Amino acid sequence: MTEETTPQLERALTLRDLVLFNLVAVIGIGWVATAAKAGPSALTLWLLAAILFFVPQGLAVIQLSSSFPAEGGIYAWTKKEFGEGHGFVCGWCYWINNVLFYPTLLLAGAVSATYIIGRGESGLANDWTYVLPFTLIALILAVMLNVIGVDMGKWLQNIGGVSVYLPGILLILLGLYAALTKAPANTLTLVQLKPDLTNLPLLNLWATIAFAFAGLELSSTMGHEIHNPRRNLPRSIYIAAPLIALIYVCGTGSMLWLVPKQEINIVAGPLQAIANGVRDHGRVWWWVVPLAALCLTLARIGGLGAWLTGSARVAFVVGLDRYFPAAFARVHPRWRTPYIAILIQAPLAALFLVLSVLGKGTTVERAFLMLLDMSLLIYFIPYIYLFICFMVHCWKRETDDEKLLVPGGAVGAVISGLCGLSITLFAMIVAMIPPPGTSHVWIHEAKLGGGSLLLVLLGLLIYWRAKRKPLA
Repeated sequence: MTEETTPQLERALTLRDLVLFNLVAVIGIGWVATAAKAGPSALTLWLLAAILFFVPQGLAVIQLSSSFPAEGGIYAWTKKEFGEGHGFVCGWCYWINNVLFYPTLLLAGAVSATYIIGRGESGLANDWTYVLPFTLIALILAVMLNVIGVDMGKWLQNIGGVSVYLPGILLILLGLYAALTKAPANTLTLVQLKPDLTNLPLLNLWATIAFAFAGLELSSTMGHEIHNPRRNLPRSIYIAAPLIALIYVCGTGSMLWLVPKQEINIVAGPLQAIANGVRDHGRVWWWVVPLAALCLTLARIGGLGAWLTGSARVAFVVGLDRYFPAAFARVHPRWRTPYIAILIQAPLAALFLVLSVLGKGTTVERAFLMLLDMSLLIYFIPYIYLFICFMVHCWKRETDDEKLLVPGGAVGAVISGLCGLSITLFAMIVAMIPPPGTSHVWIHEAKLGGGSLLLVLLGLLIYWRAKRKPLA
């Protein structure tokens, strides 16, 4: 979809906005606790994940967004390289997985908010009379701000980008101070930094934290709403990527210094570590943990806004191509946003949210969890397309005038792309491995594999019906 054939959108995103967008889209501070729970070897796992997945992902997005900064991003790149069918599968998987993901972000925000008022351990986060109003209000706020203009909606993501980074920096500074003043909470030796790659749960963790780095491609879905996208999209990744890696690696190191790994709370680990870090400084610092909790709550809402608005751009361009209903392609006459594509996600997210909250402990909750399990594998499909597009694009362009931004040219792109593709496929394989104690392994496998296949087939059915329908 070229800019000439795209309804007029507002170019409102600057380099600063893109950097903050990348931060809030990628950084999930909870991943620091998940990694630290595995002990010091998690530091090595982060570095391996950064080299083998994060760097290839960044190079792929830098090259493709510089060469083809189109609205729809990863959907448009896939369609350009492999045709409309593959483009639709990529876009469908990207969109439907994110719609199922929104309740997770909202519920995490509700948990963080309980720590603002000192109720983090009270069980309030399990009370639906608190959780449901909080999450629905946050969802409506994120949707409406992004509907009434990119220039307005970007501030939700900007606030989220700052808010996700401040607790991370605070955690790192507290860890540095602790390293200078007291012994570590965990024994840190070179031997313990070496991961046991024969340990299946550790391999599963590695695949998980590799995808904690996912999301750099999200800002490129708004290619026609960015000032000078060929220049600013790559620059935003060059700036944001090291900042993201810093939080994950150094934040994990700080947490390991501040909290014994067996005591780390997966949900509230960062706040737990910050509380441990300020405890020795007296009651005068009582406000630090509530402030950090407020930041994390704003970060979760900002992250919701980022993924909601980015995914909507994919649905918007699919609507322009007539594979989704034409209403998806409407641009608001005043606010110049794809408002239908944004709004349609709200009732879907609210439905899944209500199912997960009110159905807790019932067959409704089990059905929702099964749906989440079914979506797990399709999460990886767009990244398969991303790395293959990257390699094919660079190889085909090697003899053209277009400059390749990848070190080593086309050969470097293939090596980098194969690294990213291998980690993606590996993550899909370990995602299929049932957790310890699973009684019916084949049922688990059928639910994951068969369910993901059903969601893909549903998308193909939508595509097939749209192809058969004559253009008006």
